Amino acid sequence: MELETYIKENWDKTARLAREDDNGNIGLPYRYFVPSIEGGFCNLFYWDSFFTAQGMFIHGKEELVKSTVDDMLYLIDRYGYMPNGNADVLMGRSQPPFLCELVFQLYQIYKDPVWLRSAYDSLKKEYQFWMKERSLPCGLNRYGFLVTPENTDMGIEVSKRLSGLDFSGFTREKIVENIMADAESGWDFSPRCELHQTEFAYVDLNSILYRNEMNMAYFAEALENREEKEWKQAALLRRQRMEQYLFDGNVYLDYNVVRQEHSPIFSVASFYPLWAGVATPEQAKKTVENLYRLEYPYGISTCEKGIRKTPYQWDYPNGWAPLQYITVHALERYGYQEDAKRIAHKYIDVMEQIFTQTGTLWEKYNVTDGSLNVTNEYHMPPMLGWTAGVYVDFKEYIKKFEMGEVE
Repeated sequence: MELETYIKENWDKTARLAREDDNGNIGLPYRYFVPSIEGGFCNLFYWDSFFTAQGMFIHGKEELVKSTVDDMLYLIDRYGYMPNGNADVLMGRSQPPFLCELVFQLYQIYKDPVWLRSAYDSLKKEYQFWMKERSLPCGLNRYGFLVTPENTDMGIEVSKRLSGLDFSGFTREKIVENIMADAESGWDFSPRCELHQTEFAYVDLNSILYRNEMNMAYFAEALENREEKEWKQAALLRRQRMEQYLFDGNVYLDYNVVRQEHSPIFSVASFYPLWAGVATPEQAKKTVENLYRLEYPYGISTCEKGIRKTPYQWDYPNGWAPLQYITVHALERYGYQEDAKRIAHKYIDVMEQIFTQTGTLWEKYNVTDGSLNVTNEYHMPPMLGWTAGVYVDFKEYIKKFEMGEVE
């Protein structure tokens, strides 16, 4: 069976409907999709949903995307933020806030001002969570975790697996907050901000929040509520602060506001300012000149290869679908179409190769040899989810490129 046919025939198998809280899972009012057809990843996961949806849109599954988004808006109204997912063990943290971008995409389809007005109010609550609970003195934002007596053991257990790190001098609470901030970042776990996660302004998070502020300005204009100027000012201020603190003269990097120094780890996070439209053309050019540090025969490595204190799954040589997506669309946005096309082809080819070999898709893969020989934080699950969503999105991008619809 052709891979895209397999994906199209299996989207509905990721759909769930569970309206009542049950056995640690949070009930949701509408149908939602999950990353895996079966197994352990069968909850709604926050940032996974954005990348999965990109393929669903192309395959005509916008109704399932909308009902999933409505569930996320419901969770914000219920808890004041969008949790990592709809399960008790996923509370205490959020994930990269891509919901505003999904609302933008859905509004382009349905053009429903009544729905948008309600979504806008919920998105304002989410934005306030990030600005109140995850802000830094420099005015930029970080990832974090709400430490409670009930979830402390989880973070301590994770710290035992990161055996190469020195936790001396850290309280249990500080260990948990910093380790689990990586879970909120979605990159659980990575070498970007080792043990100082809560001190870092993250390039990817602030890029997403900039894009959200611009989207909210667009929504405000559509709703004629006179709030667009406020959102545009917030976006402009963030852009200025990102250039001041995160751009090191070569690329955007995570910045430790306590030590006043950039992270030494170069990663796909540096391409988020291009994806979001934060970077100037000159900054984009400099960033693209560093692409070779991440690019391999089968795609883009999460981080540049280097010496590490402990193994991480969000690191070299692992390739993750969402980061291939960010890189390709970052390059596309600034006119680097040949680079974007090349990387998209690499991902398409390796996914087809892996599907032929295994009969399914997986959560991540090795960008150096195209295998499933990866660094794992847990047993790697077979996964439709973002792996399929990005594959379908790239197929569509290549199709448009070949038809001359992409300049």
